[in-house]
Amino acid sequence: MDENNQDNENQPALSRRGFLGASAVASAAGVAGVTGLASTVMTRDAYAKAADDAMANAAVHPGELDEYYGFWSGGQSGEVRIMGIPSMRELMRIPVFNVDSATGWGLTNESKAIRGASDKFLCGDAHHPHMSMVDGKYDGKYVFINDKLNTRVARIRCDIMKCDKILDVPNVQAIHGLRVQKVPHTKYVLCNGEFRVPTPNDGRDLNDPTKYTTMYNVIDAESMEMAFQIIVDGNLDNTDADYTGRFAASTCYNSEGGVTLAETMRNERDWVVVFDLLAAEKAVKDGKATTIGDSKVPVLDGRKKANSPYTRYIPVPKSPHGLNTSPDGKYFVANGKLSPTVSIIAIDKLSDLFAGKIKERDAVIAEPELGLGPLHTAFDGRGNAYTTLFIDSQIAKWNVEDAIKAYNGEKINYIKQKLDVHYQPGHNHTTMGETRDADGKYLVSLCKFSKDRFLPVGPLRAENDQLIDISGDEMKLVHDGPAFAEPHDCMIVHRSKMKPSKLWTRDDPFFAGTVAMAKKDGITLETDNKVIRDGKKVRVYMTSIAPNFGMGEFTVKQGDEVTVTVTNLDSIEDVTHGFAMTNHGVSMEIGPQATSSVTFTADQPGVFWYYCHWFCHALHMEMRGRMLVEKA
Repeated sequence: MDENNQDNENQPALSRRGFLGASAVASAAGVAGVTGLASTVMTRDAYAKAADDAMANAAVHPGELDEYYGFWSGGQSGEVRIMGIPSMRELMRIPVFNVDSATGWGLTNESKAIRGASDKFLCGDAHHPHMSMVDGKYDGKYVFINDKLNTRVARIRCDIMKCDKILDVPNVQAIHGLRVQKVPHTKYVLCNGEFRVPTPNDGRDLNDPTKYTTMYNVIDAESMEMAFQIIVDGNLDNTDADYTGRFAASTCYNSEGGVTLAETMRNERDWVVVFDLLAAEKAVKDGKATTIGDSKVPVLDGRKKANSPYTRYIPVPKSPHGLNTSPDGKYFVANGKLSPTVSIIAIDKLSDLFAGKIKERDAVIAEPELGLGPLHTAFDGRGNAYTTLFIDSQIAKWNVEDAIKAYNGEKINYIKQKLDVHYQPGHNHTTMGETRDADGKYLVSLCKFSKDRFLPVGPLRAENDQLIDISGDEMKLVHDGPAFAEPHDCMIVHRSKMKPSKLWTRDDPFFAGTVAMAKKDGITLETDNKVIRDGKKVRVYMTSIAPNFGMGEFTVKQGDEVTVTVTNLDSIEDVTHGFAMTNHGVSMEIGPQATSSVTFTADQPGVFWYYCHWFCHALHMEMRGRMLVEKA
């Protein structure tokens, strides 16, 4: 064999994919004259050692706890998942827009009350989880998540890790990008209506797209009710807020106002729409808002033709996607998607923009070229940004201030590194990177395809969440993790910010409705095991303490509507009980010191066993009872 063709371990570790990626970068540099496009080629030994060192630092051994909580959207599953970082272990799933048989979410009366009018929807498309803040720092109180599919926004309480509010957003369709107001605290949740529809959407103007609009939606974070909406041109995509409390911005595509792909792709530029939240808030207080159809929500007109005092439209390359705020509060970064660039908008210029002292494009202070398909940008708190390149399947690390200098003519290398990820990354997030506390330890890349990274499991494959160490000068991949279904987005918070409860409190508002019904029936939930008969409605109250239910049997008649309420008297951490009724589709979780209830119809005569299906005791299998259903 020709020794020149042998696989020498000291040769650069370039795969065919790496070779093509490097070639593409070189071509882009040659054609576009990009300053600073660079690719570091490491030897096999050096690459392996760097990866081993990074993985060792990220290891979480038995008995150790993760440093960070990660909140992952569950995509088409409709849920939110809690991950441990850096172990990438899945710790818990929080059902939100879906139905979950393990916890009884969507089955229990408590969850149905929270789901409200949209309880008829058994699915959702969860996209953007983001945590409430105080002074630009996570406060560990709430996580908010949107449902693009059914136009909803939900709130998760971080003390109990349960959804406690869901809002159906009126006048718009498909809530996409979501962020929170950062200072002085999260008074508002901010989210985009993506799809344009007739206004009002009541059957009129079906075939007249000139009458279609969408809106920016501002939600009161505490009441989870609409504060106001702002009508805009185009389709809103992603959003973020500044660190003054005044401005928010959203990427906006389809400036053409089209309804087909060809119609929405004609213009060379679309927009970043900037919103003056304080001006809009004042206008609502001054009575300048209107309403639409049957909705009572205040609506302001922020379209270009209205010369609105609440909005400004900054032209950027067509179909921009992600919108991210730098942790120093200086910049909005809009990611190009169909352009190899990102647009850096100076937030300190926005006051002059709204005052008419400068033009829209004057607020854009740089547009560095990064690669093909930039979608989202994250930050490390040290002046560096990390942008996902969807087409290149890479993360580009670049320095923001250097990019601004290069835009102004300096010869400077603003791209510091490109790292291959597998494959086609969408969102990425750094530890604490959306706050003033960005610490630059880890970055997560949420990749849309896994292809050859895991064992094949049929035509539908897992996706790939990758953990990257960014604490040093070079990014180092330390973990691949399969994910299902599409975890669209995530956020990462240090464990010091979180104070989850170990036990429920008996006065928790989560089961206030059940407590009210018990009081009406003269029941003391902590002590009583009774059956209340109200015609064809039967309410069964029982306690549970491992390994017994407080009631071993109860009798109803065929056709009765039965409500079973269980109060878990165990006060030991992690002793959860379940209540499952055979052959009736009944399943619910009752945490320590919690009360849960479920309603069903006893539609067939016979003996039906109920049992605890959350393991609780050595005699867990014996924790059961009988429902005796008499013939009607």
